[in-house]
Amino acid sequence: MSRIPLGVLDLIPIPSGSSASDALRHSIDLARQTERFGYARYWFAEHHLNPGVAGVSPAVALALTASATSSIRIGSGAVQLGHRTALSTVEEFGLIDALHPGRLDLGLGRSAGAPTPRPAGDEPFVGFTPNGLRIPERFSFAHLLGHPNVALQRKLLNLPGARPQDYAEQVEDVLALLRGEYRSPEGIAARAVPGEGADVEVWILGSSGGQSAETAGRHGLRFAANYHVAPASVLEAAEGYRAAFKPSEELDRPYLSVSADVVVAPDDATARELAAGYAPWVRSIRAAEGAIPFPSPDEARALTAGWSDAEHALVADRVETQFVGSPRTVADHLERLQEATGADELLITTITHDHADRVRSYRLLAEEWSRR
Repeated sequence: MSRIPLGVLDLIPIPSGSSASDALRHSIDLARQTERFGYARYWFAEHHLNPGVAGVSPAVALALTASATSSIRIGSGAVQLGHRTALSTVEEFGLIDALHPGRLDLGLGRSAGAPTPRPAGDEPFVGFTPNGLRIPERFSFAHLLGHPNVALQRKLLNLPGARPQDYAEQVEDVLALLRGEYRSPEGIAARAVPGEGADVEVWILGSSGGQSAETAGRHGLRFAANYHVAPASVLEAAEGYRAAFKPSEELDRPYLSVSADVVVAPDDATARELAAGYAPWVRSIRAAEGAIPFPSPDEARALTAGWSDAEHALVADRVETQFVGSPRTVADHLERLQEATGADELLITTITHDHADRVRSYRLLAEEWSRR
């Protein structure tokens, strides 16, 4: 398994009692540490209006991290294209590439677009794969689509009257600008400087086998499937990507990364204690409140005391697919995830209340993984 690279996905979480400044300093330190531990990539996610998450701009965060590291690949997981233009995205990453060439991964996401409907009669698999990977019931985000907090976020992220470009078309524009081949419908050329010719790896991130997986496959790009966000549809996402894949100048075969939420400690009991804040943290996201500052174990127990069945159900799929335990326990889970999906890489996201516990989690996992 050590031949399967591990990467890091960082939301820049803010623990309770801490600040955004503390969180950013800790993330930069974690990037230095994970580079030393042998992780292949360090990606920053993009989220907005979350009191407990400071990762609002992957480009800014990775520019700061690039100067603090030397060899680990850095990138976005992912830039939300729904409220950006292809040109601004290419220029931002081109600007960073100008000083740190050959280290950037440009991960592109749809940014909370409507989920792709499943074909009629196509029932999703639920249960355990033959090798024991848990595939839970599909979580429905329908209750969030009309929530006023979600509407407010869209209003604040988009200019008045702006209409988002079709995602697949926007990805095509990004690729054309990077290659220096962009032409408007009227045939007018646009040159992104910086950006044109930037030595970046383009990735598509997705949670299903729908438009994102199809776009990645059709263009022969790398694809990252989100088990940590949408565990119910990870197999569908991997299969959809491979079914759509066409060889490109970049890749002659599909290349898949799969994410997992992980907490590692010297023993299973300690890891479960460190992961106690995960359930109330996920609940705050899925209730459209915005991610709360990540609670300590004692705070988490107070927050979850007296939860209703509905509140437990709101987070069940995420809690039961978080890999928590000793290095051996978690590495065994990751092996099952890799085998079930055929992933070429695994992307690890870990949140604990204390920074030292988070660093130790990544260290223990890297040490165990290297022995396999």
